[in-house]
Amino acid sequence: MIEQQQCPESLLSIRDYIRLCYSQMMQQKIYLGHGHVNAIDEAKQLVLAAVYLPWDADDLVLDARLLAAEKQRILAFMHRRIKQREPLPYIINQAWFMQMPFFVDSRVLIPRSPIAQLIETQFSPFLRTGPVNRILDLCTGSGCIGIACAYAFEEAQVDLADISTDALAVASINIEQHKMTEQVSIIESDLFANIELKYDLIVSNPPYVDKKDLAEMPEEYHHEPELALGSGDDGLELCKIMLAQACNYLTEDGLLVVEVGNSEVHLMQQFPQVPFIWVELAEGGNGVFVISAAELKQYAALF
Repeated sequence: MIEQQQCPESLLSIRDYIRLCYSQMMQQKIYLGHGHVNAIDEAKQLVLAAVYLPWDADDLVLDARLLAAEKQRILAFMHRRIKQREPLPYIINQAWFMQMPFFVDSRVLIPRSPIAQLIETQFSPFLRTGPVNRILDLCTGSGCIGIACAYAFEEAQVDLADISTDALAVASINIEQHKMTEQVSIIESDLFANIELKYDLIVSNPPYVDKKDLAEMPEEYHHEPELALGSGDDGLELCKIMLAQACNYLTEDGLLVVEVGNSEVHLMQQFPQVPFIWVELAEGGNGVFVISAAELKQYAALF
């Protein structure tokens, strides 16, 4: 791979460096899983971000010639992405969720939850009709799910809760950037420990990766905080606590929505009698269930 100090004289334009970055990504077989599905789009975003241009900049700029300092910055970004396997959103401090930009760094998981598909439909048909007054985003991380819910339910007050002060610092940045300070608040809490209210909707993308999957993850994922990924041998350590306690923090007709990914199989095996509804996601993704407050109350002792 080309070292950071080297700026080949034959490479002049933004387009040249996109081609170089793409070639290196393909040669080094980087893993894509944090926003892009193909290396050419990722290479383009990396190079454009390195020279302070938006990802959707007009193609006319691609033939602009680069300054030496700009070339060095592109090569530094490439080194982090390709040699060190750092996910692109951490390098450029931006990830997209529901077509909206969010600030991210290595203190939080990179947003990619399929719960976005449910937010877009206001959780229909699972959430009861009528006003939604309070929403809790539990294990919020960057705050993207809760902030997206605030956009979807403009009259609702939204609380973002997390045990990590680092994560809440990032969530606070996103609350400010999305101008949601009047509608969205943060709570430092180990699951429900510091939660005092009842909610019409509790949404959570908690740590859920089981021990086996965590060990086998591509190198890119090991840049993310382990606190936000693993949850015991079966990936359900936190989820089971949540299931046992959530009924105490939901309104009578409230709804719990949780993503457990591949640990879906463990949850189904351990609690076959619990009437989880596993959401069919049209745009892909798996392991998202919904369950009502009444059903949680009925089965809480099992967890």
